[in-house]
Amino acid sequence: MYRLKGAGYEALLVGGSVRDLLLGREPKDFDVVTDARPEQIKQLFSHCRIVGRRFQLAHVHFGRDYIEVATFRARHDGGEGGLTENGRILRDNVYGNQEEDARRRDFTINALFYNIRDFSIVDYAGGLDDLNSGFLRLIGEPEVRYREDPVRMLRAVRFAAMLGFRIHPDSEDPLRRLGHLLADISEARLSDEVIKMFLSGYAVQTFELLRKYGLFGHLFPQTERVLAEEEQGFPHMLLVRALENTDKRIAEGKPVTPGFLFAALLWEPVRLLTDKYRADGESPAYALQAAAHEVIGRQTARVAMPKRFTIMMKEIWQLQPRFQHRTGKRPVRLYLHPRFRAAYDFLLLRAEVGEVEPELAQWWTEFQTNDEALRAGMIAEAAVAGDADVAGEASVEGEPQTETRKRRPRRRKRRRKPA
Repeated sequence: MYRLKGAGYEALLVGGSVRDLLLGREPKDFDVVTDARPEQIKQLFSHCRIVGRRFQLAHVHFGRDYIEVATFRARHDGGEGGLTENGRILRDNVYGNQEEDARRRDFTINALFYNIRDFSIVDYAGGLDDLNSGFLRLIGEPEVRYREDPVRMLRAVRFAAMLGFRIHPDSEDPLRRLGHLLADISEARLSDEVIKMFLSGYAVQTFELLRKYGLFGHLFPQTERVLAEEEQGFPHMLLVRALENTDKRIAEGKPVTPGFLFAALLWEPVRLLTDKYRADGESPAYALQAAAHEVIGRQTARVAMPKRFTIMMKEIWQLQPRFQHRTGKRPVRLYLHPRFRAAYDFLLLRAEVGEVEPELAQWWTEFQTNDEALRAGMIAEAAVAGDADVAGEASVEGEPQTETRKRRPRRRKRRRKPA
C-alpha cells in the first residue's frame, strides 16, 4: 500500500479484513483497492501476476502468500453484452472512482475502506451502522443485485452464519424466490462456494439457513428430496452430526477434507438407491457401486466435485459393509486399508444416529487400540460368538447376509505344448 502511495496512487484496505478488524476478529486475508490499473501495478511489483477474466486483478506475491489488489470499479451499465437476459453480469472491467467502487460491492459491511493517508475508516454505504446493529444488507436493490450474481445469495447465507448477523428483511425476501437462478452458475464456481460455506467453521448454521431459504435443494437436490421423507430421523441427524464434527475439527485446528463432508451429504440417496437395486435382484456389492456412481453423476451436474473427492467418497461408502465382518483375515485387511480411518469415522456417525449397532463401532474402536495379540483374541471371540464371515458383502444398512456360498475350486489352466 505504501509503495502504491509513494508512486502517486491511492491505496486502501477494503472488504472482509476491515470488517473483521472492526469486529475484533482475525482476518484470513487482506485485499487492497487502488486507482492504479493492473498493468501499472505490475510495473511496480516484479512479483505480480494479473489474473481473472470477468474481474482483472493483480496478485502481488510474498513467498507463498499474496495480496489481492483490485482497481476501483464502477457499476456495469449493461452495455456491450455485459449482462444476460436475467440481469447477470458477464464482464465487469468498468473502472471508476473510490465511491463508485464502494457502491458496486455486495454488502454494506464489505464496502468499508481503511485509508493509510489519515488512518481513517471510509464508509459510503452505511456499513458501520449495519456492523453495529448486526445487519447484513445488500447495497442497492436486492433483487437486481442477486440477479447480477446469484452467488450473492450463498454469500449472504455464509456471512450471516459466520458473523451471527441477521439478513435485513429487504435482502432476505428475494432469497426464497430466486434460488432457481443458481442453475445459471457454473458447477465449478458453485463447488468453490459450497466448500467455503461448509468449511468456514459454521457448517450447522449454514445448513439450516440454506434449508430455511430453500437454497439447499438447488445445490443438493437428491439430498433435499430425501430430507423431506426422513426415515427414523437418519438423514437429517447424520448430516447434522457430520456438520457438527466438521465445525469442531475446524475449531480445534484439525484438518478437514471436503470429500468426507460430501460423503455425508450424499449418503442417504446412495443408501436408498442401493436398497432399490438390491430389491431388483442385484448383488449387495454391485448395488452399492452402481448407486454411488449414479448419485455422484447426478450431483456433479449441479456442484462439481474433483476426482480426488469422489474417489474418497466411494471408498468410504464401499468400506461400510466390510465393518460387519470380524472373523478371519478380513478385519486386519480392512484395518490396513488406506481409507480405513475416514471410513471408521463415518461408521461412528452411523452408530451415533442408530443406523448401525453401537457395539459394532465400539468393537472397531477397541480393535485399533489393541496390540496384535489382543486383536487376534478379539477375532477369535467374534468367531466363537457366531459372527458371520460370509463370502458376500453385507447390506448397506449393516445386516450381514444369512446365506453362505460355497467357493468353487479354481481349475488350473493347462499349458499348451509348443508344436
